[in-house]
Amino acid sequence: MKKLIVDAHCDTLTAMEYQNRRLGEESGRGHLDLPRMKRAGVNVQFFAACVGPEYRHWATIRALDIIDLFYRELEANTESIEEIRTYADINRIVDNGKVAALLSIEGGDALSGELSVLRMFYRLGVRAITLTWNGRNQLADGVGERRSGGGLTRRGLEVVKEMNRLGMLVDVSHLADQGFWDVLKNTDKPLIASHSNCRALCGHPRNLSDRQIRELAEAGGVIGLNFYPKFICPDKPSLDRLLDHAVHMASVGGVGCLGLGSDFDGIEQVTPGLEDVTKIPSLAEGLGKRGFNDGEVAMILGGNWLRVLSRVI
Repeated sequence: MKKLIVDAHCDTLTAMEYQNRRLGEESGRGHLDLPRMKRAGVNVQFFAACVGPEYRHWATIRALDIIDLFYRELEANTESIEEIRTYADINRIVDNGKVAALLSIEGGDALSGELSVLRMFYRLGVRAITLTWNGRNQLADGVGERRSGGGLTRRGLEVVKEMNRLGMLVDVSHLADQGFWDVLKNTDKPLIASHSNCRALCGHPRNLSDRQIRELAEAGGVIGLNFYPKFICPDKPSLDRLLDHAVHMASVGGVGCLGLGSDFDGIEQVTPGLEDVTKIPSLAEGLGKRGFNDGEVAMILGGNWLRVLSRVI
């Protein structure tokens, strides 16, 4: 397995719209673009088509708008980036000196409750879906609705099973706790939490409990460490505090469950020491100083995501 850096979540596609940015041009705005990724050594990037609650009534069209932008940016930067459709694509793309881009959807509202739409998104190259954002949709309750205790709906269960059949990553970040357990019980593929931290260290509901971390890890899944200050330590966020989450997560679920899920360009505040993608080497250095050996650092930076991708897509 190659030693690659994989980031399982960014919102750069939507940020580009209102910041007047292009993926191939280095910008002083936002957190991620191809020139900065190249300097940081990021080889594999998940790009989310985020469908926010304000698009509830035309969520499918909104997702298609963002997917169209994804492909227009790929066409404008053919020498630097190429999409992933299968696991075998990754080594070929990286060996050609390009970034391998995986298209995801953040918010199952985009499906409009239809399995046919899910299958069409798969044909358009989508390989991961975050089932909810913070609210409720046709599939499940998000963390903002956790008081209800709602889990997967019947359609949500059908979507999980169809994603397993197609070869798509089921992403439980943003999902209310009961939905997490419903997915874990009803999937036959490893789950991911693309951008979540440890609830034991920061009590935000977007983070995972120790039990969730342990059982997701036992099922072969991976959790992407999130760089958002509110999910690290709202009072005094820092790179060191994020490393606390990495150490705790490894102590609960083992090193095999750790990955990166920056949430770059989807966060309105940055953590000191993690201001943009060029700071990822500092994170790698910090992991070594916290006692992770070279092999374990390589697993966290990308190896664990590659293992899950090899099993699912």
